[in-house]
Amino acid sequence: MDLRQLRYFAQIAESGNVSRAAEVLRIAQPSLSQQMRNLEDELGVALLFRHARGVTPTELGLKFYEHARRILQEVERAKEVVRSQATSPSGRISVGLPTSACRGLSLPLHRTMAEALPNIGLHIVEAMSGTLDEWIQSGRLDVALLYDHKAFEHVAWTEMMVEDLMFVVPASHSLAARHEIAFGEVFRQALPVVLPGRPNVLRTVIEQLAARHDITPLASDCESLPAIAELVRAQAFAAIMPHFALAAEIERGEMVAIPIVDPTPSWRLSVVVSQRTLNARGSEAVAEVLAGVIGDLVERSIWRARLKPTERPAPVRVRA
Repeated sequence: MDLRQLRYFAQIAESGNVSRAAEVLRIAQPSLSQQMRNLEDELGVALLFRHARGVTPTELGLKFYEHARRILQEVERAKEVVRSQATSPSGRISVGLPTSACRGLSLPLHRTMAEALPNIGLHIVEAMSGTLDEWIQSGRLDVALLYDHKAFEHVAWTEMMVEDLMFVVPASHSLAARHEIAFGEVFRQALPVVLPGRPNVLRTVIEQLAARHDITPLASDCESLPAIAELVRAQAFAAIMPHFALAAEIERGEMVAIPIVDPTPSWRLSVVVSQRTLNARGSEAVAEVLAGVIGDLVERSIWRARLKPTERPAPVRVRA
């Protein structure tokens, strides 16, 4: 038995037809059929049930297929690891960005990646931080930017910065003239507050801080950042968000972000790399670029946050 036979059998099981599998594998059908007979003779069992419409794996054939597929996947994984270490970073890397950062980060990241890592195909995935956390652990994502990330076995991370959350109100509202607002006042205003629902990290940060200060954080739920922006723009709600999430609307004068004090809600941001990635070198290179882009945006005050005084890649100058 060899890898070629495993690959042939897996393709036949997936195609359900020897002729179709032979076309995919680009070999003659008689040769493929003979290879399967040799494999069945060696194992001493029938792996395929032949019928008028094609072939179907037997019960033992299905078990054998599961093992064959895992073996073939591990072989491909081993090849990818070696290739990624032997050549310049290349391949397709999936990067998860939280909803509050995706709009402002996507363009400068793409522009910098095109210059710094032209052989990397970037696939950006936007989702809530909790979902990104699950996907980075499972290896579904290679790299992610996460809020208040906790330590897990299958990831490595670099904590980048701390970002304060702000009270965002319509620009025409009387509260917009405030230079700051106490955390306890936020939920006592006539303008109701809208927040992402549980278990969103932002909601958790707000509720845990409120509990420590005996505050009841009454708020409506909304999982969509564009919808939250529209609710604030329509003067129906205020929101608690990082400045960066609604920077475009704030810059256009549609809304104002007021610093929250006594206390100030904040969260930590980390660049995370999955240790289950199939392209370790590419993922680490993309993580470095991502960290550099974030650092540059912060140092230019486009992203209002405080960088951690730890070792990190030198900021990459980008066009925001």
